[in-house]
Amino acid sequence: MRNKREKTVKKYTTVLTIAGSDGSGGAGIQADIKTYAALECYGLSVITALTAQNTLGVNTVYPLAATCVTEQFKAIVSDIAIDAVKIGMLGNAAIIKAVAALLNGLKGDPPIILDTILSSSSGTMLLPLEAIDLLKSELFPLASLITPNLPEAALLTGAKHLPATPEAIEESALKLLEIGANAVLIKGGHSEENECRDCLLHNNRYHWFSSKKIMTRNTHGTGCTLSSAIAAFMARGEKTENAVKKAKTYLEEALQAGAYYQLGNGNGPLHHCYRLWR
Repeated sequence: MRNKREKTVKKYTTVLTIAGSDGSGGAGIQADIKTYAALECYGLSVITALTAQNTLGVNTVYPLAATCVTEQFKAIVSDIAIDAVKIGMLGNAAIIKAVAALLNGLKGDPPIILDTILSSSSGTMLLPLEAIDLLKSELFPLASLITPNLPEAALLTGAKHLPATPEAIEESALKLLEIGANAVLIKGGHSEENECRDCLLHNNRYHWFSSKKIMTRNTHGTGCTLSSAIAAFMARGEKTENAVKKAKTYLEEALQAGAYYQLGNGNGPLHHCYRLWR
């Protein structure tokens, strides 16, 4: 007769990030994996590009060969089940095509969050303009949610000016849906208001999320962190609207916690692990 209980095998909730590397740790796959760990998920990564950057900006970008991206992806998914995918910086058209082909063959139909990264916060272009149409045609239909900020929304819709009013932002979200997106979260952090107002268009309904802006210079990686947090919550089973709401709360708390630190001489990072540090 057995006296010892059988051990229960636990399973990780996994999130795969397909994005560029930020050696300074504030954005890119580094920020993504910190976010997943903070939100009780296991982070996996496929690197699309290497960057030389710090808190002052991006110096250089080195996109990897599309075959390298493909081999990384295949090695992971042949062995590990994926509960959600987050896509960040892609780098060029060849990588976009490769990622689209890989996601079309991905088993299990996990939620896919596409952070439409077109340039860095310091102004360095991270995706050639000629690749933007391919991003829209190849990846928008595959993504469960896209998360452009105001400048990205304007560029993706062909607008001459940033959408500055709630009506203009809702119109931009609708245009992005018409282009091929399944759901859209337009982030309002670039507005000049004291509040950050984000607009989610999902299931033909607009949902607005408002929060007071946190006055801090440590905002490097904000967009990466929000999209990763949404992916983590969706991997854990949250529906889109609730995942966005919870991700926004996590982001605000990470920004607030990070405001008390200094790293480097420019825009420092959020404090992704504020819940774990004492």
